[in-house]
Amino acid sequence: MSITVEDVKSALSKVIDPNTTKDFVSSKSVRNLKVEGGEISLDIELGYPAKSQVEAIRANVLAALQPLGAKVTLNVYSKIISHSVQRGLKLMPNVKNIIAVASGKGGVGKSTTAVNLALALAAEGASVGVLDADIYGPSQPMMLGVSGRPTTSDGKTMDPMEGHGVQVSSIGFLIDPDEPMVWRGPMVTQALQQLLEQTNWRDLDYLIVDMPPGTGDIQLTLSQKVPVTGAVIVTTPQDIALLDARKGLKMFEKVGIPILGVVENMSTHICSNCGHTEEIFGHGGGAKMCADFGVDFLGALPLKLAIREQTDSGKPTVVAEPDGPEAAIYKAIARKVAVKVAEKAKDMTSKFPSIVIKHD
Repeated sequence: MSITVEDVKSALSKVIDPNTTKDFVSSKSVRNLKVEGGEISLDIELGYPAKSQVEAIRANVLAALQPLGAKVTLNVYSKIISHSVQRGLKLMPNVKNIIAVASGKGGVGKSTTAVNLALALAAEGASVGVLDADIYGPSQPMMLGVSGRPTTSDGKTMDPMEGHGVQVSSIGFLIDPDEPMVWRGPMVTQALQQLLEQTNWRDLDYLIVDMPPGTGDIQLTLSQKVPVTGAVIVTTPQDIALLDARKGLKMFEKVGIPILGVVENMSTHICSNCGHTEEIFGHGGGAKMCADFGVDFLGALPLKLAIREQTDSGKPTVVAEPDGPEAAIYKAIARKVAVKVAEKAKDMTSKFPSIVIKHD
């Protein structure tokens, strides 16, 4: 009995991608499917970085096709594309997707989440950059273990610094570490735009923007002038943190930036002596906030001494303990964020010519 393309599609429609929870046929992941004689060849194209997932996906697809009794040539790969942003804004050159990591208040571990999210996406094979938008309190140079001054090739733009395979730009590279930024709002927003637009980002799949806390000038500039694909909100389970996180979430909704989900930090405290866990900041606040607003709960991180020590030493958890339980949580969150981005509408602006009307 000869095998048809429909036989192959029928078998593949029963294989669920564990990351998107959709089958490979309905999600249009099957590419270049050919059936010739007793041989099948096909590609599975994933819209998110998935270096750690490829072998498992490959095994599942081959297992589903095995009953057909054919020789299978299978290629599983990731292809990350640009997705739509706020209306009226153009994408930045060399940056496919910008993800803002924000919180309503300071001290909830937003910068730690941002850097580990960036490193987790890079570990999955993506090209990633970090923009430290916290002009008053830049922390990414220390967190990524990068020091020195950026170089410039033309005197107008600067090359990003690099730490653990991630490109990074921060006001922290341009000022003395002990120097306070005594700047008014307009100067701060101008500095943010210059850091963003005058850094020579090199073909980024994702640019993670570590936002300052709150809902002020910088957040407004970012939402009105920067093409943001989506935002991740970081909170703790504590009621007072959730109160501010809800404001941050509402602000992004008002300016038309989709919320990719919520990360709950310091969910439980793990004692470094005995391993006892205790919910010192309360329980389930992040999940309840997600239910109230109809957004995704991306994951919860414990309050653990090692996370703080690793980040302070310039080797955040994802690179310090890549196979540890906390790194696994960060990687799972990163995959969820990337899948949420992949499911958004594609950016088609590059496909259409700009029409210019000239009057003689």
